[in-house]
Amino acid sequence: MPQYLISFAEGAMVFPEEDLPDVAAAARAVIRQAKEAGVFVFTGGLTEHDEASVVDTDGTVTEGPHPKNDQYLGGFAIMDVPTRAQALEWAAKIAVACRCAQEVREIMPDPEVYRGPVA
Repeated sequence: MPQYLISFAEGAMVFPEEDLPDVAAAARAVIRQAKEAGVFVFTGGLTEHDEASVVDTDGTVTEGPHPKNDQYLGGFAIMDVPTRAQALEWAAKIAVACRCAQEVREIMPDPEVYRGPVA
């Protein structure tokens, strides 16, 4: 079954600080629903982008975000659903709970996982 990344940009969740408990409760409720429906894989929020490190192909580590990025991932959920339409439905629930738009992208399958090892 395809897996979908449902995500939002860092800084997209804009609401009064006193609403945080309600937003957190709503988000947890959606994840509970996804678990009960058997489609939940994983979810998480990310630290601020300035806490990132970039590891180059030669192994060089640079502290801080990739210099070419101007938008950063703020949080995500991965859902395992049969159709894109169902992924969009879950994204809509998350958008309401988190009070921000969600991006939906299918995770590319590993051909060996679905076909078995190549001889």
